[in-house]
Amino acid sequence: MASETQNTAHAVADAAHGAAQAAHKGGMPQLDFTSYPNQIFWLLVALVVIYWLLSRIALPRIEAVLADRQGTIAGDIAAAEDFKRKAEEAEAAYEKALADARAQAQKIAGETRAEIQKDLDAAIAKADAEIAARSAESEKRIAEIRDGALAAVDQVAKDTAGEIVAALGGKADASAVGAAVDARLKG
Repeated sequence: MASETQNTAHAVADAAHGAAQAAHKGGMPQLDFTSYPNQIFWLLVALVVIYWLLSRIALPRIEAVLADRQGTIAGDIAAAEDFKRKAEEAEAAYEKALADARAQAQKIAGETRAEIQKDLDAAIAKADAEIAARSAESEKRIAEIRDGALAAVDQVAKDTAGEIVAALGGKADASAVGAAVDARLKG
């Protein structure tokens, strides 16, 4: 019986060695055509599980993130357009206020110029009146001085003529000297 046990052990060992050689001789187990149906089954199972995971879990989350992002972008664009519109309205209001301020400044400047011109005209008229009054007074005084000077010249001429006649040894008649001086002064 011992020999039978040994023979059985040798047969099992030979079978294991033969299987190992066959496996070693065939190369990689993935390339063994005998295991293709099993590999195809597990490939299909893995693809179905991956598809299910992607379609039920990952893709809805990605879709929600994309929708959120699209909503945020649309909201930001709408807010930007609103701010742009408000900025344009503010710019138009600023331009209108600036134009109104310029018109008001022109109006005030015109009114001020008119008031200044009115005051200037009044001052010029007053100065002209004062100048005319002073000029008339000066002319009157000049006429008085001239008349006084002519009278003084007449008197000095008569006195000088009388003195010259007396110095020459003659007798000076005041009426004759006065008539001679008057005739000479007239022309």
